[in-house]
Amino acid sequence: MTPRQARDGAQLKPVPHGLLQAFRAYESALMSDDVAALDALFADSPTTLRGDAAGLIVGHDQISTFRAARGGAPKRRIVQTHVQVIDEDHALIVAVTELDRGGRGLQTQLWARDPVRIEYAGWQVTAAHVSTPEPAFDTRIWRVVGDPLVSSHTADGALSGETVAVKDLYAVAGFAVGAGSPAWLEQAPPAPSHAAAVASLLDAGAPIRGIARTEEFAYSLSGLNAHYGAPPNPKAPGRIPGGSSSGSATAVALGQASIGLGTDTGGSIRVPAAYQGLYGIRTTHGAVSREGLHPLAKAFDTVGWMTRSAFLLQAVGDVLLPESPGADVGEIHVVPALLDLASDDVATTVREALPDATSLAWAPARLDEWRHAFVVGQAYQAWRAHGAWLETRLDTLGEAVRGRFEMARSVTREQAAEARAVLSQARSEILDVVGDRVLAFPSASTVAPTAAEAAGVRDDTLRLTCIAGIAGLPAVSIPVRTPTGLPAGLCLIAAPGRDRDLLALAADR
Repeated sequence: MTPRQARDGAQLKPVPHGLLQAFRAYESALMSDDVAALDALFADSPTTLRGDAAGLIVGHDQISTFRAARGGAPKRRIVQTHVQVIDEDHALIVAVTELDRGGRGLQTQLWARDPVRIEYAGWQVTAAHVSTPEPAFDTRIWRVVGDPLVSSHTADGALSGETVAVKDLYAVAGFAVGAGSPAWLEQAPPAPSHAAAVASLLDAGAPIRGIARTEEFAYSLSGLNAHYGAPPNPKAPGRIPGGSSSGSATAVALGQASIGLGTDTGGSIRVPAAYQGLYGIRTTHGAVSREGLHPLAKAFDTVGWMTRSAFLLQAVGDVLLPESPGADVGEIHVVPALLDLASDDVATTVREALPDATSLAWAPARLDEWRHAFVVGQAYQAWRAHGAWLETRLDTLGEAVRGRFEMARSVTREQAAEARAVLSQARSEILDVVGDRVLAFPSASTVAPTAAEAAGVRDDTLRLTCIAGIAGLPAVSIPVRTPTGLPAGLCLIAAPGRDRDLLALAADR
């Protein structure tokens, strides 16, 4: 420790009583992952700050939630400590850390003393910034990465200068498809050729940056892979990234790739796009070839992608989508009944983003039944696709995905037929309502939740995302921001085949 660091004229200010003891208590609590002690050592204020390379977390409660979910900090020791005394009740502590895994980091903390508090002599952290050595590549985001992993041999293509993060469901020649499952990856052979969408992007001049993580068999909306961890959400630190195209989304949000190639069965493009402030498109069912794509539920699986700009989202569509004559987009119709399914902050943000939109008085009376039928139909197909292999390997899956596959195993043919009948009726109603219109509502029911909250919002979000899935519609998610600064998504849907119209509309906004 360095007990005297700051000068007051010619005199060094003494380190205030109890400060270094509080600092040592903090370090001890951090290394033992004592969340309660860490909470007590951080000021209980909505303005308390904690930042690192993943972003800034504001507020004591948000910081506490982040700590509880992360499972402890990397092991380290303090090698230098410098104290700059501001006054008898405020001080800055800068510590150089040495990590057990190698490399050095830096921790900067602003401490304040509350004379009323007894614990830790009244000292608490009001702001902290942590830096640690970055890994060669983040295994939560990437399964394998290169510079590039696969080169494009086109120098002047429509997408030259862009790079692609490929969701680990698409075949990349020479690499196995891992599908987010270590057990599946272990026995999967290398792909002999590229998936059709991958080949098209390479032909357009965009090299493959790497193969990005997905949740196990893409059967989730959270992004919380039980084996590899959750990719970070740089636009909402401490919150989930959204899945199952989570790795591709995070790679794009961090600028490690410019195009995130993913899939959308029940919302796996729209949800991570909304949570991470990206543009994303779920294409019309069957509009883009699924050759070389590992399935979840073939009747609902679609190709999709995410970008940081509407212009690039459209440029990728020019490469992957079939030609279409195009049509006058006309008015956008906001659906108040669907806005009401979202949290107040998201609903208000979406409504304010479309001040001139016309309201459409459509309130699907059987939406809960539709969502349930969608879940059952998806489950039945998922078990047909993977059940033979998973029958004796369910214990290799993470708890949440295992629970879904166990439910899928129990779906009978009769239940699947009943679900198909409900979905057929729902599809007819949706197509009739959409007609030539463009409908607008939230891409997800809330902003990105914490990991502990994720299960609680899944059904609410599926009520919104299943509409496009049931009818095979194209859907574009446009980023918007709530009053608290968190990203959310404005979803636009249109009739099948109007993908390019939606992309043009997004680019014009």
